[in-house]
Amino acid sequence: MRITFLLHTAYGIGGTIRATALLAGALADRPEVEDVEIISVYRPRDEPAVPLHPRVRLTPLVDARRRGWRYRNIGARRPSRLMTDPGPANSSLPPSRLTDRRLARALRRTRADVVIATRPVLVDAVARYAPERVVRLGQEHRTLDSHTDALRAGCLAALPRLDAYATVSEADARQWREALPPEHAHRVVCVPNTVPDTGDRGDPAASKVIVAAGRLIPIKRYDRLVEAFGRLAKEYPDWELRIYGRGRREADLRERITRLGLEGRAHLMGAVSPIEPEWAKGGIAAVTSNGESFGMTIVEAMRCGVPVVSTDCPYGPGEIITHGENGVLVPIPEGVRGIARALRRLMDDPAERARLGEAGRERARAYDPERIAGRWLELIGECAERRRSAGGSTVPATGRGTGARPVRGGGTGGPAGAGDGEEAVRARGVPEPDNPR
Repeated sequence: MRITFLLHTAYGIGGTIRATALLAGALADRPEVEDVEIISVYRPRDEPAVPLHPRVRLTPLVDARRRGWRYRNIGARRPSRLMTDPGPANSSLPPSRLTDRRLARALRRTRADVVIATRPVLVDAVARYAPERVVRLGQEHRTLDSHTDALRAGCLAALPRLDAYATVSEADARQWREALPPEHAHRVVCVPNTVPDTGDRGDPAASKVIVAAGRLIPIKRYDRLVEAFGRLAKEYPDWELRIYGRGRREADLRERITRLGLEGRAHLMGAVSPIEPEWAKGGIAAVTSNGESFGMTIVEAMRCGVPVVSTDCPYGPGEIITHGENGVLVPIPEGVRGIARALRRLMDDPAERARLGEAGRERARAYDPERIAGRWLELIGECAERRRSAGGSTVPATGRGTGARPVRGGGTGGPAGAGDGEEAVRARGVPEPDNPR
């Protein structure tokens, strides 16, 4: 079986990128899977920031490393005809007529048996361009209600052309099923992200560090965490707060830290990868978001044996944490006061930190790569069976062969045309740059 993932870019450190890299690696270890590829629409730098499994191939479609690359490709300056996905559309590397063409060619020529799209705009591309013989899957790394009305409508229109659509929480899966016509609701399933055990272990009973990690954006509400820590700082002078990540709220958070007199106690640490060694230094992990589609940072911290205090926000935290058993949930209406109260409870009790940390480690085993990869293979098998029952094409359940697919321009299984700029690389390999013609 050959599996291809589509990412807008595989070269950052965001949650979707990390989740895709981990799942691709878990599938590459399965004997049923012959080949795993990640197609990255854009390549903005030489190497991916998130390491890839040695058996996962990385295929960029547009080389955006050189200054002026847009001026060598007129299509790069024309808007995409695919659905408008605000995340990529408002980024420095938006979808364009050029990326439409590259995606269409890669999908039409693919030798993959299964294609998995990880963003709405890529779901649209798969629905339009993937061959009928290919099992077409989509992943929702956000939530239905986080999308604009137009994006939601576009996704709901494209979804019936997929074999299945996987959310990362059951609550979001229910939303999608309710929004679809009854005859298509069965296509939506929940398959959570995989989070491996890296072997990093903390000693939360001894540590006096509160750790948080994620993008510094409004929905993450790190302002709540800083304010809560500010209420506790004088009472607990030997504790500190470390927030890892980058984003547009960084300046606001720095100003807040200064205003509360927390310099030297509350630190913005920047983006770090891998993050697990930093979780392992913590006595408490904190998540103060207004919404988490899954809660990957929660499971990462649990893997390291660090107890988690999280807002009980939609959707993921309440499906991961059982309050008082393997973590602490704070109802959002309790705000800063509730977060400070939960932090104080654990700061006062090293034994409770150790107990919750150990229980969290046990809970995190549900997200083992082997388990989640197995669920994806089950889903692919279910889709193939539905096709078989309907008289359609099916997916070969092949093992690894010696005739692995060769690496060709564009990762499409055929030779790249002159000047088309497509390239295929092994993880950590160095391809030829785009032809400027």
